[in-house]
Amino acid sequence: MKKTIQNILSQEDLNFLLTNRIPRNALTRFIGWFSQIENPVIAFVSIQVWKFFSALDLSEAKNQHFKSMHACFTRELKPNARLINQGLSYLVSPCDALIGAFGQVRNGEVFQAKGFPYALDDLIPNKILAKSYEGCEYVTLRLTSSMYHRFHAPAAMRIRKITYISGDTWNVNPIALKRVERLFCKNERAVIECEIDHADKEMPNATLTLVPVAAILVASIRMHCINLLFHLRYQGPNEIECNVAVHRGEELGWFQHGSTIIVFAPKNYRLLPSLNLGDNIRMGEALFENTAST
Repeated sequence: MKKTIQNILSQEDLNFLLTNRIPRNALTRFIGWFSQIENPVIAFVSIQVWKFFSALDLSEAKNQHFKSMHACFTRELKPNARLINQGLSYLVSPCDALIGAFGQVRNGEVFQAKGFPYALDDLIPNKILAKSYEGCEYVTLRLTSSMYHRFHAPAAMRIRKITYISGDTWNVNPIALKRVERLFCKNERAVIECEIDHADKEMPNATLTLVPVAAILVASIRMHCINLLFHLRYQGPNEIECNVAVHRGEELGWFQHGSTIIVFAPKNYRLLPSLNLGDNIRMGEALFENTAST
């Protein structure tokens, strides 16, 4: 029965209808409230339903019992459940994810899916920052609902600025990405500007930008460095200057559910050629390599 239901729900037209042609923001706010109800019975039943419709695996979770569905969404992992690649020439994946669109920024455009380009300065309000990535590489990392939802630092770096942009909550699965133009530019998101700390003092520090994008049932992004939870009713400030040093692999924050992180790498960094569309990558594994240092 489970497989039959999943096959039915995976049909593109039905999936798009059920996950997008509904009151997205209202449903997202409801799930945000419902998921935080601290009742063991509600939590247990909700997690069992979640398991039925996904590949949820809690074997790596630090805790096995959760007081709410939210606690399960934002679960921590057991110590050493993820190995962090320590090679200084690499940027590691900030999260567990599936590899989505990737390539170079060309003529100020990137792709959310094949045939669906969008302007980078539509995603990133800082037009100077967006323009600085011309010719640089990017990758879209998609977190599914069953994955570990916390995200981490791809390198030793300083977080310089966070810009929050309120927006819609379209689903970010491949079905929606092929149908909704400029989807990432419409959804709620944060732009995290970071400066990589290079061990080589002769190499200037380089800007790395992470763009966590919220989606239906998510629409809440927690950032530790500024002790804020961004959500649909957040009133500001929208631009937050900061100067916070973080270590490679250090936890930066979490999504309430699953969503997307778009990584824009500095000049000379290239996505590992062994990575392909749809590959599963885990937090801490090598993602980009600095070709100037090889």
